[in-house]
Amino acid sequence: MRVISPRMDAQPLPIVRTVAALRAHVGAWRERGQTVALVPTMGALHEGHLSLVKMGRAQADRVVVSVFVNPTQFGRGEDFEAYPRDEMADADLLRGAQADIMYAPTPEEMYPAGFSTSITVGGVSEGLCGDFRPGHFAGVATVVAKLLTQSVPDVAIFGEKDYQQLMVIRRLVRDLDLAVEVLGAPIVRERDGLARSSRNAYLAAEERAKAAAMYAALKAAGARLLEGASVTDVEAQGRAALTAAGFGAIDYFEVRGEGDLARRGPGPIKGPSRVLAAAFLGRTRLIDNLAVANGG
Repeated sequence: MRVISPRMDAQPLPIVRTVAALRAHVGAWRERGQTVALVPTMGALHEGHLSLVKMGRAQADRVVVSVFVNPTQFGRGEDFEAYPRDEMADADLLRGAQADIMYAPTPEEMYPAGFSTSITVGGVSEGLCGDFRPGHFAGVATVVAKLLTQSVPDVAIFGEKDYQQLMVIRRLVRDLDLAVEVLGAPIVRERDGLARSSRNAYLAAEERAKAAAMYAALKAAGARLLEGASVTDVEAQGRAALTAAGFGAIDYFEVRGEGDLARRGPGPIKGPSRVLAAAFLGRTRLIDNLAVANGG
């Protein structure tokens, strides 16, 4: 486990922008026998991201945090151009969290001219966000595979808020025999239960006031499932609760198996499950999920 020494105030966080520079740093650490954790992000960092860095510090000697808004995981009409970006603020936060390097490649570095490879992960990428964001998980799988091969970490850490994404990455690593342990970090929430997300910055004040209803609906669904309610009823009640709270389009409110994301129901759940939701408040798409630990 890493023994952390405080950074001196005058010491800036190293920011590297090329694969060669990243590998030079990682190679120097490896020569000293140090282990490496990777925390992939798209920037616009908040306490949720910093919790991943903290986990990385507990798991490895060195922590690399990538900051890259990946264009290939955004579909037509999504918010790639508007996605919040503030590299200097991100660097300040990472410096305070004692990350060792911020890896901030350009799109041209990540996808050089002629780039034509895409990785598709079947099974766990289907349904849920996979139905509503065509091509999204191929973009995620491809960029994560590149980040893993660029940094060759011992461990990579992802938040559980994007639970389907976490399952896609675990399947990718398993299927391609990549020598990295993928860890999921618990969701960090606001005081009212709203899951921390960079996209929360899009919410108008009246939308923010409604946003915590998603977590409330998930908790209510989990309680009903543990009482033996049918999955079909719980899913319908969850959608109705979001509508009543003022959400607009509801992409899904579903109960799935823990890990494999297999459909549950239509009767009571059997075995560990997750309730997952995605819905819009205005133009902002929020996602969240909750584990239901039923050994049934």
